[in-house]
Amino acid sequence: MSWHGHLTLDYRRDGERTTAHDRHDGPLRVLQRLYPEGPGICHHVLVHPPGGIVGGDVLDVQATLEAGSHALITTPGATRFYKSAGPEALQSVTARVADGARLEWLPLETIAYRTCRARNEMRFELAPGAEMMGWDVLALGLPAAGEAFDNDPGGTGFYTQRIDLPGVWLEQGTVRSTDRLLLDSPLGWAGHRVMGTLWFAAGQALPRERREALLDTARALIDGIDPSLGTVRAGATSPHEPVVVRALADRVEPLMRLLSGIWAAWRPLAWDLPPATPRIWRT
Repeated sequence: MSWHGHLTLDYRRDGERTTAHDRHDGPLRVLQRLYPEGPGICHHVLVHPPGGIVGGDVLDVQATLEAGSHALITTPGATRFYKSAGPEALQSVTARVADGARLEWLPLETIAYRTCRARNEMRFELAPGAEMMGWDVLALGLPAAGEAFDNDPGGTGFYTQRIDLPGVWLEQGTVRSTDRLLLDSPLGWAGHRVMGTLWFAAGQALPRERREALLDTARALIDGIDPSLGTVRAGATSPHEPVVVRALADRVEPLMRLLSGIWAAWRPLAWDLPPATPRIWRT
């Protein structure tokens, strides 16, 4: 028996306040709506009560941010794609961000279990004048527990990811459990099993000075990684419009520490806002 969950989020600016309305169908809903930074920025914590996504499940999030609104969306824990006997599991996110609105898409990590068959699709439509920061962190298998993603005798496991910012950036790729060349090559995952991507994007071209400031800040933090806290390989680039940070690691914690540090540094630089770490990350 599969679960189908749908969640619609609507954000509007009402005076100094970002109001938020949600509608859900199935096992996907808002756990909390918080305003730790004041009324202008809504922190939303999304939760999936079954605790994991299995073959045949479909989770769909639709978010609309009207002009002037600002939402930070996160989760209380990891998203887990469990093993499947055949059907695919799908998580789909679509956000439409209007002129002058800001979105921070900051879910905690996704874990792709051995023999999962999963797709994770994200689409962020940014109007001119809209801006966002987002990240995606993917951990393959549970190596510490002896559940390696590539220890898949049947060779059926895969994880497909798509990040689409129409007219700005498109990235799509599939990791298969049998693709040792991709998983172990220095041109691929280089033997690591955790990958993270962080981006800053706008609905119109960023001024060169602003882009360079974001890149310089990210690169300074990458150069300052403390190797005693875990091995992380990372780089920052801006091949087109978005500023993108990519990182590989053996564990989630050091990679997440790096990405959250860059996000915290980008916030005052890009938006003149202090970092406001969601409390749920510390519980």
